[in-house]
Amino acid sequence: MSEINLGIIGGGQLGSMLSIAAKKLNIKTIIYCDDIDAPAQNFCDEFMFGKYDDKEKILKFVSKVDVITYEFENIPFETLNEMNKLKAVLPKPSVNRLIQHRLAEKDFINKLNIRTTRYVGIEKKSDIETLEDFLPGILKTTTMGYDGKGQYPIKKIEDLNELNLDFSKGYMLEKLVKLKKEISVIITRFGNHNFEIYEPIENIHQDQILKHSKIPAEVSQKILEQSKDWSIRIAEELKYIGTLCVEFFIDRNENLYVNEIAPRVHNSGHLTINAYNVSQFENHVRSVCSLEKIPLKKLSNAKMINLIGDQIEPYRQNPKLNDNEFFFDYLKKEIKKKRKMGHITTLL
Repeated sequence: MSEINLGIIGGGQLGSMLSIAAKKLNIKTIIYCDDIDAPAQNFCDEFMFGKYDDKEKILKFVSKVDVITYEFENIPFETLNEMNKLKAVLPKPSVNRLIQHRLAEKDFINKLNIRTTRYVGIEKKSDIETLEDFLPGILKTTTMGYDGKGQYPIKKIEDLNELNLDFSKGYMLEKLVKLKKEISVIITRFGNHNFEIYEPIENIHQDQILKHSKIPAEVSQKILEQSKDWSIRIAEELKYIGTLCVEFFIDRNENLYVNEIAPRVHNSGHLTINAYNVSQFENHVRSVCSLEKIPLKKLSNAKMINLIGDQIEPYRQNPKLNDNEFFFDYLKKEIKKKRKMGHITTLL
């Protein structure tokens, strides 16, 4: 019987699934979250509500756990760094600080000779007016933002007049590629050249929110190998411990680009729960808790659909499922537009 107490920062659906995976391994989970209604409290062993700058509560949380991880990246670096002085925070806080800043993240990827889309830092509106060759593009805040938050598509310079932007915040402008497909690769790194990697997952987004994922991804062997190789190089360079997701674009000329790195378990990997012998969540817990690494084995091809907003309601009322279908309800109290409420995985 394990005596490990795993601290998880963040109480959304990813924290819930990490708690479920930990329970399977007889690991106790204690979640710290600034949302008093966080759904993960339905799945963890202990839940603590508090702000991420509440030093007293954070110290109490740290005293209860052996190791700390997190389910999302927008946690103040100072908070993670202070925790890390007392208990190991994995992935390490420096990884989180890098990936919280989109410009720094892109620079890091390019230094590894890995292709990204063209991008440039923006400090004031007039900077964009000289960059017409970057249009059409997406203007993004350099920090914060997920599921399309902090992102503004710009086709022509005049579009800026319709946006009420605060240029005291940092921005970057990213040139759009002629997109053919989006894929993601999930890798769990246990130590130097010691990892398990899942096959690329093909993703479809609607309104900048992930809607569908499937394996196998319909990609060439070259893209398959290149995406896995780049993901391994990124995880090794970061000296990453835990599960990491690399999101990619493929353009119409079959060029591969890294879009973003997610330093955590990822929505596109939900299908690993049913499609593999070890899910991305279990692998993350195994890695950060220094448990045995089990060789990955794919059990089935699969597809996953996110239930967003009120799409959850018919399944909550009467889930009619076939034997190869699995319904996951995140137990979020409030149904909101564009909010991920649950998902369905179908084995193929």
